[in-house]
Amino acid sequence: MRGSGILLHISSLPSPYGIGTLGQAAYDFADFLESSGQKFWQILPIGHTGFGDSPYQAFSAFAGNPYLIDLDCLCDDGLLFPSEFSGVDWGRDERRVDYGRLYENRIRVLRNVVPRFEKTAEYEGFCSENAFWLDNYSLFMAYKEMFSGKPFFEWKKPLPEADKKECEFWKILQFLFFRQWKKLKKHVNSKGIRIIGDLPIYVAHDSSDVMGNPELFELDPSGNPASVAGVPPDSFSPEGQLWGNPVFDWEYMRKNGYAWWIKRIGYSMKLFDMLRIDHFRGFSSYYSVPFGSKNAVNGRWRTGPAAELFDAVEAALGKVDIIAEDLGFIDDGVRELMRKTGFPGMKVLQFAFDSRESSDYLPHNYDRNCVVYIGTHDNDTLAGWFENADGRDIEFAKKYLRLSVDEGFVDGVIRSAMASVGGTVILTMQDLLGLGSEARMNVPSVPFGNWSWRALESDFTPELSEKLFEITKIYGRI
Repeated sequence: MRGSGILLHISSLPSPYGIGTLGQAAYDFADFLESSGQKFWQILPIGHTGFGDSPYQAFSAFAGNPYLIDLDCLCDDGLLFPSEFSGVDWGRDERRVDYGRLYENRIRVLRNVVPRFEKTAEYEGFCSENAFWLDNYSLFMAYKEMFSGKPFFEWKKPLPEADKKECEFWKILQFLFFRQWKKLKKHVNSKGIRIIGDLPIYVAHDSSDVMGNPELFELDPSGNPASVAGVPPDSFSPEGQLWGNPVFDWEYMRKNGYAWWIKRIGYSMKLFDMLRIDHFRGFSSYYSVPFGSKNAVNGRWRTGPAAELFDAVEAALGKVDIIAEDLGFIDDGVRELMRKTGFPGMKVLQFAFDSRESSDYLPHNYDRNCVVYIGTHDNDTLAGWFENADGRDIEFAKKYLRLSVDEGFVDGVIRSAMASVGGTVILTMQDLLGLGSEARMNVPSVPFGNWSWRALESDFTPELSEKLFEITKIYGRI
């Protein structure tokens, strides 16, 4: 079945309180998707972000980000009063998230909820059902507060007894986050729209996952990673990319029947209708760099669990709707993994127009079992690419797309994606708005200033919705 949708993270929604949330703007966006004929809403990971603000470096592989809890909804529930946050400075630029302001103010405001919160049977059930991650996360956050935000491997040992009230506070926030999420998802699904979640393959070193489950990772006796994840040098990055995430102890996980992965994917499939797994090729083989390296030059490829992991997942959970991010260095092992799982891979049009050689990303090379993107969260916007790309690549793109005199480059690429044989097309909101490089979400290997772009209420116009509906209908994706 053909379909299309929009990639727009929760944090990028309009809001008067500094960051997009699970409140009214999210419901309004679902209505915009419906009126535009879209079937999918793709988001980025919803985890609790830390240093660097990346949703791919969260404090927990399971917890939700408290920043995304909607304050107005808490007022409706009698848990907050507008006077407790209406005068807060959330940042001056409505197009950017000011994470510094959020760090200073958001949790402080949310602490007002605790005296008014009643521990109902629903809350107790939530805590019991999610104890396998919630207990470690709440303990981790309580200690992080105690040690002024320092990473857990720098905490003074032996650890003092944790503040039970502080642990309870973080559990309450998670309950409120997922209660709001559940209501939003019900609304989105009622519109005939499926939510595509995003699962990072790795977890952050400074996380409750590593603190609470060190046996799952390759760590030295002091708790530091023995080796960390990254990608090798290439023509774009002569020193490679050093991500710094601890790599998994896959042998331990295999002996344990991949229990942690089964829990993680099963948990995610309760939150989302489909799941994109980031850096999927890392399950075939992964690049491992000695801890303490200044770059990724001296890493090596090591064998991953491949299809054995997903056989175990299917045996436990049944068929799961997964999109495999099969980008990067693709070898025969990755191709075989894709063949065995049958998961749709990704085709990114920005990678297609290299004038020097033919590309698998050109639409005439697609099959139906793929998800077509113009760009992802790591790419420049399409207008930015057009402004900055090699002139020869741009000329090739124009010839390939056969742009008419009155059709702009951005509209031409969107048309080409929608017309392709690929079963699903996902467009970024920035490209639909024709925005330039100032609106890109992330610049890889740049540690600060990312993940902050936001849409405005005025962006979601009836004219844009009608235009998107028309092209969606023309190419049979309604």
